Amino acid sequence: MSTTMKPAAPTVATRPRRVGPAGLALRQGRLEITQFLRSRESVVFTMGFPIIMILIFASIFGGTIGGGVRFTQYFITGMIASGLMTVSFQNLGIWIPIERDRGVLKRYRGTPMPKWVWFAGKVIMVVAIGVVETALLLAVAVALFDLKLPGTAAKWFTFGWVAVLGVTACTLCGIAISSLARTARSGSAVVTPVALVLQFISGVFFVFTDLPAWMQQVAALFPLKWMCQGLRAVFLPESFGAQEPAGSFELGRVALVLALWCVIGLVLCLTTFRWTTKRDG
Repeated sequence: MSTTMKPAAPTVATRPRRVGPAGLALRQGRLEITQFLRSRESVVFTMGFPIIMILIFASIFGGTIGGGVRFTQYFITGMIASGLMTVSFQNLGIWIPIERDRGVLKRYRGTPMPKWVWFAGKVIMVVAIGVVETALLLAVAVALFDLKLPGTAAKWFTFGWVAVLGVTACTLCGIAISSLARTARSGSAVVTPVALVLQFISGVFFVFTDLPAWMQQVAALFPLKWMCQGLRAVFLPESFGAQEPAGSFELGRVALVLALWCVIGLVLCLTTFRWTTKRDG
């Protein structure tokens, strides 16, 4: 008795599932966050330094600075702005030259992955770390120094757009300034002094109106001063606005200057960013 064998049904090869633009950006963002967390030095400096500074300055300086506002309250608003600048401008300005010097950026450019995905990953990392750092600073300030959180939706909205515009401007400027570093080691030497000077002249460590007039004018050219001023409008009483240099918090001008720096930073990124070192061509 003979049996006939039926031909096997043809198999359809399954194609790998294509990942959309959002998926690519999220994958790159997770990779950037993982790499950041693996660097203990970066985590300690970025997350711990602002908290340590709050504890030190709040323990040394006391009293009020006018309008019933304590120096601690004033200083904490500046440190929140400084923390956002650290995780964006300073962190990117130091680490991108390291990746460029190691050839990481050159290898990225040689892959089929769109170039914008790499930048999107950096932005996602900055936003994620910035949110966590800000939450930690607020928790420490509320628990130890009686900082009052905004009580209205309008102030939370102001906090949101000041943080978004400030982080965007600082991120773009951090990517742009990374091109000034010729080697991995010189990244910190290029960026850290700039960040420290901006902190000293922008009302982070000292009351802004106590600084010399020429120093105030120089600080007004850069984003950090306006980030600090915008956050003071959120966390300090409205009456304190009368003690600002212009007699008010000038939120309209804060938005204008930060938006302008976003445009300036984008132009600088597009015209100066390099994927390779000069020795690589």
